[in-house]
Amino acid sequence: MENKKSSFLKRACSVGKNKDGAGVIEVVLILVVLIALVILFKEQIMDLAELIFGDMFTKAQSVF
Repeated sequence: MENKKSSFLKRACSVGKNKDGAGVIEVVLILVVLIALVILFKEQIMDLAELIFGDMFTKAQSVF
């Protein structure tokens, strides 16, 4: 009976030390935050991209 009790305690203690899934959860949470930021600031991001690419094309045409 004592062996079973100590075996159970060892397994119960090792559950808290197992951090293999923590990295996956962190990556998923970071992706969720990034997607939420993109959704919130979609218009500003699109305006900025249009401004940058428009300026880039204008300057490229002046070179040729």
